Amino acid sequence: MLSKINFLTAGESHGKGLLGIIEGVPAGLDITSQYINFHLSRRQKGFGRGARMKIEKDQVEIFSGIRYNLTLGSPIGLIIKNIDYKNWTDIMSVEKPSIKIDEITLPRPGHADLAGVMKYQFSDIRNVIERSSARETTMRVALGSICRKLLEELNIHVASYVTGIHNIQDHESYNIDVKSLNQKADGSHLRVLNSDIELKMINIIKDAQKNGDTVGGKFQVIISGAPYGLGSYTSWNRKINAKLAESISSINAIKSVSFGKDSTSSSFGSELHDEIEYSNNQYKRTNNNSGGIEGGMSNGQDILINAEMKPLSTLTKPLKSIDIKTKQTKLAHKERTDSCAVPAASIIAENMACITLLDAILEKFGGDSMKDLKTHFKSAKF
Repeated sequence: MLSKINFLTAGESHGKGLLGIIEGVPAGLDITSQYINFHLSRRQKGFGRGARMKIEKDQVEIFSGIRYNLTLGSPIGLIIKNIDYKNWTDIMSVEKPSIKIDEITLPRPGHADLAGVMKYQFSDIRNVIERSSARETTMRVALGSICRKLLEELNIHVASYVTGIHNIQDHESYNIDVKSLNQKADGSHLRVLNSDIELKMINIIKDAQKNGDTVGGKFQVIISGAPYGLGSYTSWNRKINAKLAESISSINAIKSVSFGKDSTSSSFGSELHDEIEYSNNQYKRTNNNSGGIEGGMSNGQDILINAEMKPLSTLTKPLKSIDIKTKQTKLAHKERTDSCAVPAASIIAENMACITLLDAILEKFGGDSMKDLKTHFKSAKF
C-alpha cells in the first residue's frame, strides 16, 4: 500500500547474495555504507541466533543512486554478498551442476515448504526454502536504513525493545527518550530493558536449544516525532495503521500486530480513550493508549506498535511430516536455524516501519529534494 516509495529485494538464502532497489527517496540525503552497515550489524545480534550469523558479516555495497554520499533522486541499488555461498556453489548453481544434488522432499510443519511446492509445482523443497528464508530481511534492513536516515533529518526517531520471550513478559512502563532507547536495548543480549527478567528469558532459550526446540516472543516499536495527519480516514488503504500493520506482518514468523495499549478489548471506553487537553498552544493527551493513531491517522503522539512472533518452524528435533514423493510418514527436513530470533525481528520491524513512515511523510509533504522536503515539513503547523 505504499504510494511514494517503491522497493524490491531479490536473492536466495544461500545464493550469491541479496539485491535491493528502492526508489522515491529525495535527492540530497547524506547516507554512507557505514551507516547502513551499523544497522545490519544490529540485526545479526541476539542470544539464540544460529551458526549462520557466525559466518556472515553483512556489509552493503552501494551499487547506484548515490554520489559523494548524497542520494541522486534516482533508484538506489544495494548488494549484500553471502559469504556462505562458497559452501553452496553446486547446490545453488544458476546452471545445472555436473554432480547429482539430492532433492528435499520432507516439508517442515509451520513453514512455507508444503504450500510452496504445491503452488509452484516443485519437486524439490529447496526451491521454496531459499526464498522463504528470513535471510531476505537482511536487505530490507539495509533499504530501511536509508529511510531511517531521512527520518532522522526530520527529527523523527524509531526504536524498539523486546517485551516478552516465551511465557516471560515485561509489563513495565518506561520513560526513556526514543533517541536513546535503542542504545540501551542494544546493550542487552535479548534487547530487553528489564535486566531482572533477562536471565529467565535466556534460560528458557537454553532449555529450548537442549530440546531441539524454538521459542517466540513479543516486541514493541516506538516512533517519536511523527506529525499530525500521516495517513487518512478517507479510504481503507490510506490508514497509517493499516500500512504499518501490513509492513510489520510481512516479516517472517510475525503472527499479530497491534497498536497502543495491549488487550484494549478488555477495557471500558472511559478507561481506554485518551482525554484531550490544551496548553501552550498545543493539544495534549492524558495517556497514549491509542498508540499515537486515531481514525487511521497519526495524532502527534509517539506511535506504539506491538508485534508477536511465533517460535521458528525449523526444529533440530523435527516434527512428523509426509514425504511429498513417497507419501511415507517421516520426520521433517532439518535446516540450520535460530532457537530464538525475536531481537532480530524487532530490528527488522524498525526498518519496515521506517520505509512505511517515509512513504507517508512524502505523500503528505512532498519534495524532490531534501531541501524542498525540509521546507515543506517545517512550514506545516502541527
